[in-house]
Amino acid sequence: MTKITEDEFARICEGIRGDRESIVRHNPIGTGEETLLWMLLGILISYLSLSEAETPCFNGMPTAETYRQAIRFIVEPRRSDDFDVDSYLDKLFSE
Repeated sequence: MTKITEDEFARICEGIRGDRESIVRHNPIGTGEETLLWMLLGILISYLSLSEAETPCFNGMPTAETYRQAIRFIVEPRRSDDFDVDSYLDKLFSE
């Protein structure tokens, strides 16, 4: 199982945060929060080399909270060190 360090997770989140205006502008479906979390989820799926069986599935239209839960679900067992995933998710939207 591929692991992710806090530094790697922080770098990915900061990159998304830095490009958030462009990401939201080019992906106008859903709220800005949903779009950024969707982007982060997609990057993590690729970064962690998740198989189709390991990739979260959604029933209906996902919400920001659905994406947050999916991110926690895939990151928490793959953390190489203990860190608070939610604190980084919250920073995606701070000024």
